[in-house]
Amino acid sequence: MECDARSGAVSSWQNTDIVKHTDVVIIGAGVIGCALAYEMAQRGLRVRVCDRRAPGAGASQASAGVLAPYIEAESRSTLEQLGVRSLELFDEFLSRVVADAQQDVPYVRDGTLEVATDDSGLAGLERSWRALQEEGVECELLTTAQVREVEPMIGPLVQAGLVVRPHGAVSVRELVTALVRAALVRRAVFVDACTVRRVRGGRDAEVETDQGVFRAPTVILAAGAWGGELQLERVPAVPVRPVRGQLLALAHVSPLPQRVVWGRDCYCVPWSDGRVLVGATVEDVGFDEHATLGGVRHLAAAASRLLPGLEQAVLENVRVGLRPCSPDRLPIVGRSRRLPTLVYATGHYRNGVLLAPLTAQVVADFVSSGREDPMLEVTCPARLGDL
Repeated sequence: MECDARSGAVSSWQNTDIVKHTDVVIIGAGVIGCALAYEMAQRGLRVRVCDRRAPGAGASQASAGVLAPYIEAESRSTLEQLGVRSLELFDEFLSRVVADAQQDVPYVRDGTLEVATDDSGLAGLERSWRALQEEGVECELLTTAQVREVEPMIGPLVQAGLVVRPHGAVSVRELVTALVRAALVRRAVFVDACTVRRVRGGRDAEVETDQGVFRAPTVILAAGAWGGELQLERVPAVPVRPVRGQLLALAHVSPLPQRVVWGRDCYCVPWSDGRVLVGATVEDVGFDEHATLGGVRHLAAAASRLLPGLEQAVLENVRVGLRPCSPDRLPIVGRSRRLPTLVYATGHYRNGVLLAPLTAQVVADFVSSGREDPMLEVTCPARLGDL
């Protein structure tokens, strides 16, 4: 199925001999692939995006949209530096997407509240607070009484809290929809229900699919956890593995938490429509995308301990996604050494949404003008083998 903005029409075909020429083929229509499509199309490139699912229907739909690099990464680590840099791009990036898509995307930057419920957790918060102070990050270490003042819903076991002001959250489903619309305005083409069979090299790469052959000077692999399953001519499989994450979507929550609340075993992301997203499990189960009773029970119990008022919420649904995890848990972004027409943009693990603006900007600049951002030195595919 193919959709573009020129005709507004959707067409289908089964003839794999059909050859379509374009500037860039993006394999994968998650949040990374859609952000890439938008940035590439905005730079005037002809873009075609292929995915066997609809945009955002993989790991992206199971993301809570938390933007919290100072919690997700070790202090002063490479991942933290990438996350902070991407977070700084978010306001401008999202404003462009919203303007082009003519669609609002729920987005807040009111900080996160991380809480401790035992002595070990308290010591960890104090270390984090000192490290953030040294980095010049706006944050506050709160006593038990102060935590209850800023978050009345908090559970009885809380001993302390840490508010990190720059953090926030974005509604991922609306973000993906807006990215697709904005890319379509810029004349990108999305082909869903499209299975990629193999990628062949040459002066132009050929992407063989069940809906024809797409030929382009650049192919971008943004297929997430499934990237390692693709057949790439003369190139080893990209070393990403799927890590299952289950997330609970709760509805009719009143009163709502004041901001994202992060505990030892879960985090809770409130939205103004009365919903709270509770995430997330971390499970090595291969390509199994089923929700499980154990996963639901773990998250429900953790959320009830953190915010006891959530016990009265309605369980709207359980979302499951497979995150693409690289061996060192850093993204794999950059040109293939073995196949120069291939560029990787995968392995973002738990931080695909956070890192989408930076990844899209860096890769789009590299493909459109040859500009090599310093990010590409630390995310280089060659660090993981002869890719």
